[in-house]
Amino acid sequence: MHELAKNNLALLEANPYPGRGIVIGRTAGQGAFCQLYWIMGRSANSRNRYFAVEEGRLKTRPIDPAKVENPDLIIYTAMDRHLGQHVVSNGDHTDTVMEALRGGGEYRAALRQRSHEHDAPHYTPRISAGIEVGGSGNHSPRAWMSILKADPDDPGRSIRAYYEYESLHEGFGWCITTYRGDDDPLPSFSGEPYLLPLEGTGEGLLESFWGILDTDNRVALALKTIDGSTCDAILHIKNAREPE
Repeated sequence: MHELAKNNLALLEANPYPGRGIVIGRTAGQGAFCQLYWIMGRSANSRNRYFAVEEGRLKTRPIDPAKVENPDLIIYTAMDRHLGQHVVSNGDHTDTVMEALRGGGEYRAALRQRSHEHDAPHYTPRISAGIEVGGSGNHSPRAWMSILKADPDDPGRSIRAYYEYESLHEGFGWCITTYRGDDDPLPSFSGEPYLLPLEGTGEGLLESFWGILDTDNRVALALKTIDGSTCDAILHIKNAREPE
């Protein structure tokens, strides 16, 4: 498993443009549950952003509000929580899932209300993930990932895939991204979420992944660590640029 994760990490590092990405898993050593999320950008509009933590939520914010185009696609809540349920996504469907969870619903039903982004010709997938942790040292949380991507034969329709994990192993995480690489149009992610190593904790893990992402295209990176016993969460962020 370790060799597979290392090989996948090398492939991610060699990819100049995986786009937006999500990793869920458990850190090595301390075994804290974690969520990683990054954004990348090729256009000035996509690069005109940074991460901010507001009332425990991770938000994307514009560096220069006057230069924002298509705010519905680039300005959103990326990480949120309800009790022990922690959700991360690459768009405003974070709010769709959270509304369902707060009302006693579940993520799949919420995501059936949404589709991929209608940003032709790329048709960017909507990706999301969640970890639900309980008290009393529960180390077998409910964990899931999802991708809503355009049907290549009919971009007006979405193909929906959901993945649920019965356990998360210390030192490893599952990764899903929006794109397979840098092309025009951008090729959507294909296959299943893949295994990555999660070595280090906190700022060290954040810096490790920041160094993996392409220097020219990386915009911002966030790491949330979650204590499985207390449900306490800490958010670490790193931005390529911030407002002056």
